[in-house]
Amino acid sequence: MAGPTRPMLAFGSLILVAGGLLLQFLTILSGAINSNPINKFYFLEASTDGITNARNPSRWTFFAICGRDPSTGLNSNCGAVVPALPFDPPRNFGTQTGVPQQFIGTHQYYYLSRFMFAFYLIALVFAAIALLSGLLALCSRLGGYLSSMMTAVALFFQTLTAALMTAWVVKGRNAFRSGGFESHIGRYNMAFTWAAMACFFLASIMFCLGGKLGNDSSSGVRRTRSTRSNRSRGSFLEADSQRRVKDDLSV
Repeated sequence: MAGPTRPMLAFGSLILVAGGLLLQFLTILSGAINSNPINKFYFLEASTDGITNARNPSRWTFFAICGRDPSTGLNSNCGAVVPALPFDPPRNFGTQTGVPQQFIGTHQYYYLSRFMFAFYLIALVFAAIALLSGLLALCSRLGGYLSSMMTAVALFFQTLTAALMTAWVVKGRNAFRSGGFESHIGRYNMAFTWAAMACFFLASIMFCLGGKLGNDSSSGVRRTRSTRSNRSRGSFLEADSQRRVKDDLSV
């Protein structure tokens, strides 16, 4: 049973890493691609009636600020694609008129969202490396440990990403609501981000277990072979000594 354990754990880990990567891509592509199902995904939606230059409502995605199609409820009329788009309504709309007071004179939302975007991309890169190195884990203990390390790094940055995202999204929603605006969190991007973190957490443990169990299995095989060899040598010596005794008696 110990023999196939490592490949099975490695294969399960690969599925988890691939699933986490898929969830990351679904989140990152929001705003950059306005087609199904990507046009369902956003971080935060808020009614922005009365704010100059703002769509009503406005949805913050990974790469753009979009509106909402009243007939389908999907993202529509998205603005220009902006790398590392910050969540900062006065900066996003180019005005402070009508913007809730909590967003004025502070940069906390700006830095929370910008660092989130950076950490998201770093986690994506290490997850992709873990997926490639995970192929070695199918046949090598070293591949299992290496993949576990890469996945753990992806997990670290994905955890930071999820924490920062939750912070600015929840604080942003509360700020809009305190200013009298309707606002709610995009459940898909929130769920995808935390689910990707869970996938990397499980995968890092399974990769490491695969390397450890594979080592024990190999050691067990070596011990078995050594024991069998010693037994064979002992039987040979015993038989040889018995033949010598018989020869002496016959003389």
